[in-house]
Amino acid sequence: MSQLFYTLPKRLTVSPSPPLLHFNYRSSRTRLVCSKMPTESSPSPLTHSITIPSQLSQPVHVVAAPGLSESDFRCAVESTLFKQWLKNLQSETGILANGDMLLKQVLIQGVDMFGKRIGFLKFKADIFCKETGQKVPGIVFARGPAVAVLILLDSEGETYAILTEQVEEETGIQLKLEDMIDLTAFLYPSTGCKFFPSPGGCDEEISLFLFRGRVDKEIIMQLQGKETGLRDHGELIKVRVVPYRELWRTTPDAKVLTAIALYEMASKEELLPSRT
Repeated sequence: MSQLFYTLPKRLTVSPSPPLLHFNYRSSRTRLVCSKMPTESSPSPLTHSITIPSQLSQPVHVVAAPGLSESDFRCAVESTLFKQWLKNLQSETGILANGDMLLKQVLIQGVDMFGKRIGFLKFKADIFCKETGQKVPGIVFARGPAVAVLILLDSEGETYAILTEQVEEETGIQLKLEDMIDLTAFLYPSTGCKFFPSPGGCDEEISLFLFRGRVDKEIIMQLQGKETGLRDHGELIKVRVVPYRELWRTTPDAKVLTAIALYEMASKEELLPSRT
């Protein structure tokens, strides 16, 4: 399925704020504890103990699911995705904020690596209400933050949107920080100024940016059908160009439709800077 705008790799920073994936968890103390099961027939489980500020007297036990390698388990526990999840639990709107809930255990179930970094992390958290003892559903699919850019090019009175068959790849267009507008920054601060494509199902949060430029019709024709990507990695990325007026009909991609909505509303309320 074609994607109608370019998603920047997470390692890139496109706003003056700190990098999206940066997290310094100085307020917590962690210690690695490896122990053996009482039975000799079962392999020793991989465990980790974490003390978090919201429940200093009751450490959180992190356990690896059967079959999870030690390297994947350590990567998961030390990952920014996991630490950010812990931080979110203790934030002002987090479930542990008022002290009514208790996080007892986290079961690390799956880790998918993208090279040397974690791409996807799946785990289950045991969170209980202190008063009733009732368990809160706690299945987590962690993807982390991303940045996406809606690319619009004006040419001879028509505005075009650039689409690619995959995200996180180069389109061949040089994007400069000073030329991009953060569309999600127009949202109220209570939203975190982020877009959640699947709230309740995944923690992925996306910052949506706008890039507008003017090009000759020749450039538009050159972009249509252009092939890019890293051939040695088996990537074959095709670029297509769609008139912006048809963009909303072209794809069911939630990122595209949200970007269109934010762009149109920001334009209607005259929040976008004037173009020279």
